[in-house]
Amino acid sequence: MAYSFLSRFRIRADREAAFIALARDMENLVDREPGTLAFKFFRLGQPGMFAVYESFVDEAADKAHMETEHGKPIIAAMLDCMDGSYEREMLYDLEPGR
Repeated sequence: MAYSFLSRFRIRADREAAFIALARDMENLVDREPGTLAFKFFRLGQPGMFAVYESFVDEAADKAHMETEHGKPIIAAMLDCMDGSYEREMLYDLEPGR
């Protein structure tokens, strides 16, 4: 079973363009990270709201993603764009064990 989740967050209006550029950079970098199955940012319907869908082979791969030398400065800059924190919602297989 993959370790997958959707994180939702609000981006400050004055930081939206910067955030989108950072999100594109991050999407282009995760290809080189072992254990990454999927990684994609989305704009949500509510103004200022965004989400990222992330899927890894396991929790260790997610933790490794957060600690990459190429990713740490981008993640820090993204967090600086946020208005508040983020909400992570875990996603589970419809039929665990299959």
